[in-house]
Amino acid sequence: MERMRKLPIGIQTFGKLREDGYLYVDKTAMIYQLAATSVPYFFSRPRRFGKSLLISTFESYFQGRKDLFEGLAIEKLETEWEQYPVLHLDLNAENYKNTEALRIILNSNLVQWEALYGKGEGEDSLSTRFFGIIRRACEQTGKQVVVLIDEYDKPLLQTLLNEELLDQYRAILKSFYGVLKSADRYLRFVFLTGVTKFAQVSVFSDLNQLQDISMLPQYATLCGITAEELLQVFTPELTCIAEKNGFPFQDIVAEMAKQYDGYHFHPDGAGMFNPFSVLNALSALEFGSYWFQTGTPTYLVNLLKESNYDLRLLMDGVEVTSSAFSEYRAEANNPLPMIYQSGYLTIKGYDKEVKLYTLAFPNDEVRYGFLNFLVPYYTDVTDDETGFHIAKFVRELRAGDVDAFMKRLKVFFEGIPYELSDETERHYQTIFYIVFTLMGQFIQAEVHSARGRADAVVKTKEYIFVFEFKLNGSVEEALKQIEEKSYPLPFALDGRSLVKVGVNFSKETRNIDSYIVAK
Repeated sequence: MERMRKLPIGIQTFGKLREDGYLYVDKTAMIYQLAATSVPYFFSRPRRFGKSLLISTFESYFQGRKDLFEGLAIEKLETEWEQYPVLHLDLNAENYKNTEALRIILNSNLVQWEALYGKGEGEDSLSTRFFGIIRRACEQTGKQVVVLIDEYDKPLLQTLLNEELLDQYRAILKSFYGVLKSADRYLRFVFLTGVTKFAQVSVFSDLNQLQDISMLPQYATLCGITAEELLQVFTPELTCIAEKNGFPFQDIVAEMAKQYDGYHFHPDGAGMFNPFSVLNALSALEFGSYWFQTGTPTYLVNLLKESNYDLRLLMDGVEVTSSAFSEYRAEANNPLPMIYQSGYLTIKGYDKEVKLYTLAFPNDEVRYGFLNFLVPYYTDVTDDETGFHIAKFVRELRAGDVDAFMKRLKVFFEGIPYELSDETERHYQTIFYIVFTLMGQFIQAEVHSARGRADAVVKTKEYIFVFEFKLNGSVEEALKQIEEKSYPLPFALDGRSLVKVGVNFSKETRNIDSYIVAK
């Protein structure tokens, strides 16, 4: 097994990456294409998807660092390598608990830039100081200015459901970002990144010349790794994983795709691998939930709880118009844009005739990680306990032990944290969906919502279980429905033992009331 090469895990500075000999997936042809224009751009991608490295690459390019780009695609495209004054603002690192925190980080950057280009009289506000810096940088260097803003929306995301603080952040950022329009004659290039695009929050209302390239086909692969790039750059590392685990090379590539591929940022765009997960898997020589181990954003947790969205709709994909997921509107009570742009859903299909997109989980890492993450918000089962219980579920059904399975299932319905009202049935059904879908990692488990099919079917080596659930009904009704609708009929010639399970939930006890098993 060959010694692993240097993988750029956590490396967000292009200069460090190139000078220290880390592997690099060459995106510089697209970077040159963008930089050749003077159009101000906006670009959204999920966290840990390479946005900061992209910004840093632009910075090195506009600093004229030709030495850093040797051997890359841009070396054959660029002939001038001009140096421009670059203002790089990174809003990612701060915890924005109040407006003072935002003002401090903006002021800190302005002070650094003023040390280079001076400060004019009467420049007292954040916006007038920013404008003055841009103007003087252009006048003093004789070159127009490049402005790069990384994670422009971090303050907004951290206060998503605090309308008062959100309004204050909007006002500050609207004034600050608005400078980029009024200072247009001094600007060579502007590029902003973020997780999501906010609509109707006025942050960009004074910056309406921004071109959003987030869903343009020609830039769908600007961040992330394509299947072709994976093989082109990382074949030695993939070979190491194959050798360590004793699998054929093609099986390892297929497993990488199953776990980490599947992001689409345009219906016709290439499928993209999550770069953070890929690099960590290549480094560890094993598959894991690396993206989820970095933590799910608090803003998404709070938004899901506040919106009361029926999460079962996400299990098999949901059809929406582009406006339903491309821009977040605080007043719309629709979490889909945030779920999509945070990377938990992606484009899986597009019906051109009726102009509907299908959004679904991109891959297994996201599907099962997302559901594991949801469990503590629907039950008293902690994140750490979920994996233990799911493993036990699988073992119990493999052994045909329905009693043990049902006893354990009750654990998931004990101490439900939400106040139950008209949403009681949906809440139960969501827990039920999550549990059976998580079991699908290890055995063939199908959970259904359409009439005419059993609520769930689980297949093991020796058994096929057909489940039907009732709320404040009876187990006899559940079992009768299984028989009358012939749910077991498709499996009659299968050869495995067929087990029918009728289950009743009680609103009063908020748990499984009774169940019956028939063969």
